[in-house]
Amino acid sequence: MKTKILSIILICIGYCSMNAQEIKLPAPDRSGGQPLMKSLNERKSTRSFSEKDLSDQQLSNLLWAANGFNREDKRTVPTAMNRQELELYVISKKGVYFYNAKEHKLTLVKNGDHRKSAGLQDYVYDAPLNIMIVGDMEKAASQQYSYTNCGYISQNIYLYCASEGLATVARGSFDKDELHGLLQLSKSQEVLLAQTVGFPK
Repeated sequence: MKTKILSIILICIGYCSMNAQEIKLPAPDRSGGQPLMKSLNERKSTRSFSEKDLSDQQLSNLLWAANGFNREDKRTVPTAMNRQELELYVISKKGVYFYNAKEHKLTLVKNGDHRKSAGLQDYVYDAPLNIMIVGDMEKAASQQYSYTNCGYISQNIYLYCASEGLATVARGSFDKDELHGLLQLSKSQEVLLAQTVGFPK
């Protein structure tokens, strides 16, 4: 009897541990938001953030808007020759995550609060979320196109944040080598741009 109970406990612990490796996001709400022209009018960069966390739904909507799949094999942003060489990584208080766009979930890369590695500006440490836009240069049509495609993702983040009343700023100031190790990237991958997201202070 004791052995049976111990086995059940170990299975539960193993399941919880495995489950913590992935965060399944709620389905994105594709019908909400304010009119496009209003969002464009309110789009701006903000460099002062509160520590308040985004809701699971806001995080889901944000990542889908940034680079999710809006059709079977196409995303919310274009890429040259449809190479889809860009992926998102999220650095939060809880850990570093890879955004699996196809399955719309976050996969844990590293536990813990690594926001200080997300950028060189002080406000990066305050904000609840830092998104790293990563390009795979082996998949890309060219490096130039990757930077162009990266801009589409950044603008989608800006427009979603304007629509949702969130604050954001795109950043190029970070330690590429440090982030490469933290995100556990391959030799062909590089961080192209960072974008901080949160609630305005």
